[in-house]
Amino acid sequence: MDVMGLIALLISLSALFMYINYRYLKLPETIGIMILSLFCSLILIFIKATGISDFESIIKIVQDIDFEKTLMNGMLSFLLFAGALHVNINDLAKQKWIILVLATIGVVSSTLLVGSITYIILTYFNIFNSSYSLLIYCMLFGSLISPTDPISVLGILKEAKAPKTLETKITGESLFNDGVGVVVFMVIAQMLPSASHNSHGDISPIGLFAQEAIGGIIFGFIIGWIFYRLLKSVDNYSLEILLTLSLVSGGYYIAGLLHISGPIAMVVAGLLIGNQGKMFAMSEITHKQLFSFWELIDEFLNAVLFLLMGMVVISFSFDIAAIVLGIALIGIVLFIRYLCITSTIEIFRFRRSFTKGANFIMTWGGLRGGISVAMALSLPNSEYRDTFILVTYIIVLFSIIVQGLTVKPLIKYFLKDES
Repeated sequence: MDVMGLIALLISLSALFMYINYRYLKLPETIGIMILSLFCSLILIFIKATGISDFESIIKIVQDIDFEKTLMNGMLSFLLFAGALHVNINDLAKQKWIILVLATIGVVSSTLLVGSITYIILTYFNIFNSSYSLLIYCMLFGSLISPTDPISVLGILKEAKAPKTLETKITGESLFNDGVGVVVFMVIAQMLPSASHNSHGDISPIGLFAQEAIGGIIFGFIIGWIFYRLLKSVDNYSLEILLTLSLVSGGYYIAGLLHISGPIAMVVAGLLIGNQGKMFAMSEITHKQLFSFWELIDEFLNAVLFLLMGMVVISFSFDIAAIVLGIALIGIVLFIRYLCITSTIEIFRFRRSFTKGANFIMTWGGLRGGISVAMALSLPNSEYRDTFILVTYIIVLFSIIVQGLTVKPLIKYFLKDES
């Protein structure tokens, strides 16, 4: 199988999954497609494990893919823009401080705690020898597993008729912690001894974080405003969809050249287009067509990411220690998220009210999705890479299937007394 064959396979399977979910499963679209993609990847792993096929041609193609360029400089921009497009900025503004704390301090705290505990487990049980590189890899894992997926849970929240304030907190936090998580990931990656590709000179990690984040916000606002004016000057939904595509692909590339955060820029630009653009620059038909197009892009890319991850995982020699580690870290990651959310809620409780069970709902509803998968696949090559990809796969598998299918009953349980 050549590259075009692999692309055709990914597109065909994604379309098939969308059909099966719509026709039979009738789950929220993103959840249904993710579950089917994960299930397909599990089948591939089972076939490989039983020796029926070793998928040599697929493995060779997947191993030749430069995931850092393909995902971090490609798919990620489209996923983040699509997520931002659907968030109401007025609702976001009402919850801005708690969202800001959760998406910044919360992500950094989660990164440090998850990374530190993972490092202790790996060294205590002699899975790997203690080293600086392992510590940095553990921190990279902490940064990639901390962000949550806003699109995954948005449909469930609407179906469960969750209060608008709770919906805004979850989607707003998920949206911004994606951008912050990617910046933290990139900053930590520069600390690896092998990071000879560091193009930021001798700038400190804190300075690099500030440069990436602040620069990303400013650039995102500028490019978003420019394209808002372009959208306002025309009334042709085909052209307007094409303009948003050029905004995402071109804007992300320019952000990279300027050494600022493309992910944060795409979030800001997406918010501007999804709010100002929706109200003042789009006709009703353009709004419907453009938003439907970006929903499709998000669902398709998530399906492709999970299929790719399954194809990467089948090339591994399965390590029981890594599987046990992944299962153990499911509970640890959830507990750390619960601590971060509960402490933030307690800080803000004196100035605003919270939905009953908000800390439990936000913990369980913080699904890991395409962003975590994309960052895991783009981890630099080393002896630790396969282990961390497999651990990420296990956590995401649990998150999408178990949390994704039970968060709706959980929301209804806590809200039954308020209805």
